[in-house]
Amino acid sequence: MRVLTIISHTEHYKDDDGTILGLGSTVTEINHLLEIFDHIYHVAMLHDCEAPSSALPYISNRISFVAIPALGGDTMRDKMNLIFKGPLVLKTVQSALRKADYFQFRAPTGIGVYVIPYLIGLSSKPGWFKYAGNWKQKQAPMAYRFQRWLLKKQKRKVTINGRWSDQPLHCLTFENPCLTAAEIEIGKIVIQTKRLEQGQLSLCFVGRLEEAKGVGFLIRALSQLEASDKAKIKNIHIVGDGQLMQVYKDESQSIGLNFIFHGFLARHEVHEIYKTSHAIILPSASEGFPKVIAEAMNYGCLPIVSNVSSLSQYVKHNENGFLLNAIRESEITKALAKVLYLSDGTYVAMIQNANEQHQKFTYAHYNQRIKNEILTDSSKI
Repeated sequence: MRVLTIISHTEHYKDDDGTILGLGSTVTEINHLLEIFDHIYHVAMLHDCEAPSSALPYISNRISFVAIPALGGDTMRDKMNLIFKGPLVLKTVQSALRKADYFQFRAPTGIGVYVIPYLIGLSSKPGWFKYAGNWKQKQAPMAYRFQRWLLKKQKRKVTINGRWSDQPLHCLTFENPCLTAAEIEIGKIVIQTKRLEQGQLSLCFVGRLEEAKGVGFLIRALSQLEASDKAKIKNIHIVGDGQLMQVYKDESQSIGLNFIFHGFLARHEVHEIYKTSHAIILPSASEGFPKVIAEAMNYGCLPIVSNVSSLSQYVKHNENGFLLNAIRESEITKALAKVLYLSDGTYVAMIQNANEQHQKFTYAHYNQRIKNEILTDSSKI
C-alpha cells in the first residue's frame, strides 16, 4: 500500500445527496494520482454554500475527503479566524498524516503560515510541497513571502512553476498537469482544421471575475478598438464568476461587441469553448502557470498573457502567442490588433508551434515524474 495525504485550501462543497464536490482542476489532478497511490486522503476546506458547476466529485472511494473549516480572506476577522482555528487544522493534519506514507502540501495558502512550519519542524513523514503560485513574485503578500522563504530553507522537495537560475537544488521545475493523452489527440485534430476567418474571430477569458485577473482591463481594451476592428470579432466568451460579474456585464453593454458571460462551466464545456475560440486573453497581475493556458493552447487558442512568472518560458512572443509587458488597456489593444490582422497562414503556423510542448502537461507525464524524482528519493524528502 502506498498512501498519500494531501493538505490544501481547495474549495469543497456538499450537494443535496451528501456527495462531496471539489474545485474541478484540483479534483481531476488528484483523481489521476490514483495511478500511483493506493489511497489518498485530502485535507481541505469545506464551504457551506452551493457548489459551482465547475466542481467535480472524486471518481473513487480510494480518495477520502477530510474537512477543515473554510479559512482565509482579507478582513481582520478573517485573519484572526485563521489563527484561532489553527489548533483544529493542525490536529486534523496530524491525524491524516498518521494514515499516510507520504504527504503533499499545496502552497501558498493562509494555513501555510503554521502548517509548513509544523511539517518542517515536527513531522518526520516523507513528503513534498507543491508551490502553485508565482515563484518569483516580487510584491507577494507577506504570508506568501514567508512560505516561499521557508520552502527555500528546508530540505524536502518543492515543485515550482518555471525554471530559474537561482532556484535551490531541491526546488524542481514541474509543469502543472491538465491534459489527458486523449485530449492531446483531440487537440491535434482541432488544430488541423482550425482557421482564422475574417469577421468570425472568437476570443475567450477563463478565470475569476475580478480586477486582479484583468477582466476589467480586457473589457476596456476592447471598447477602445476601432469600429473596423470590432467588425472582425464574432464574440467574446467570459467563463467564470465573481462579485463583479454584474459590473462587467453592465460595462460590456455599450461596447458594440457580443459578450457571452457563461459563469462557471464544467471542464468539458470549457474545452468546447477552446475548440471554437481563436485566442485566450489573461491579462492578470500575477500567476504561476495557469492550467487554462495549456488547455486552451492544446485546442489552437493563441494565448495573450501577462509577461509574469514563468509564462514567457512557454509562451514565445510572436511565435506561439503574445506577451503583455504591462497590464494596461493600450497593451491589450495592441496585442488584439496583431491577432485581428494575422493572415490565416501565420495563425496556423503559430497554433502548430504551440502544440509541440503539450505532452509536458499531461497527467501521465506528471505522475511519472512524481514516481521518478520524488517517491524514489524518499530518504531525502
